[in-house]
Amino acid sequence: MTPMRKNQNWLPSIFNDFFDNNWMEKANATAPAINVVENDNNYCVELAAPGMTKDDFQVHLDDDDNLVITMEKKSENNEDKKDGRYLRREFSYSKFQQTMILPDNVDKEHISAHVEHGVLSVELPKLPKQEKTDNVKRIEVK
Repeated sequence: MTPMRKNQNWLPSIFNDFFDNNWMEKANATAPAINVVENDNNYCVELAAPGMTKDDFQVHLDDDDNLVITMEKKSENNEDKKDGRYLRREFSYSKFQQTMILPDNVDKEHISAHVEHGVLSVELPKLPKQEKTDNVKRIEVK
């Protein structure tokens, strides 16, 4: 049996039960799914972001030449209240940031990004392959 205080206020528990998540579900606050695909000419980073537009993203290279993808979305339900007052009102705010270390063979000058059908795609072209030559500098042993 759980000990209870004699002067425990019952009113907050009613509100906690009524406004519990069983009545109104919260939005899922998980990180978006990311795919990284490689082919002969490039890498492609795909980030699932349904409902997001190109204005919700920022893609850049940081000082260490890492790829940084930031997504931020703010929205507020602006319905005018009719008769009464708000007991609960939903606001929505999402922010996500992912930093990725790029391989050495990425052409950092030609990276591009676009959003289509709720997916952000970042194209990372590879540098042209260089033929391996015997550029090893030999040192004579004396």
